Amino acid sequence: MALLRACNIPCRVHGFTIDKSLQKGAMTGFVYRNAPKNIFHSWVEINFENQWYELEAFILDKTYIKKLQERNPECKGAFCGYGVAVKDFRNLIIEFDRNNTYIQSEGINQDFGVYDCPDELLKEHHQEISAFKAFAYRHIGRHLMNRNVRKIRER
Repeated sequence: MALLRACNIPCRVHGFTIDKSLQKGAMTGFVYRNAPKNIFHSWVEINFENQWYELEAFILDKTYIKKLQERNPECKGAFCGYGVAVKDFRNLIIEFDRNNTYIQSEGINQDFGVYDCPDELLKEHHQEISAFKAFAYRHIGRHLMNRNVRKIRER
């Protein structure tokens, strides 16, 4: 958001939670089992040419998505897993060209609305997780998740 604002592009943050099921595959084993049911997430909205656009698909890159599609050739419609929750797995709109972009929107289970400042959002809403689980995720879980994602990209 700071970079967008430095370029004089008005923006805001939209907060919500997603169901952990959409992380299955990217998260595995004890990381998945111990993840909260509702995972805090957000996307950025920009005002470009007097219209607001929701930009969420930047979190996953084309290579990763292509590998997921290759691994799931039978999937022609909705898909949920590996960090993705979409209606049309074969026709994802992940690049901005005066359009909304989504990659996890179908997994939203609680909407917190829009905020002008991320700090305002985080004062009211944040990840509900114990200190121990937060520590374990920060120092172990996220590294295992990144390793799983890297393996998918490299296959």
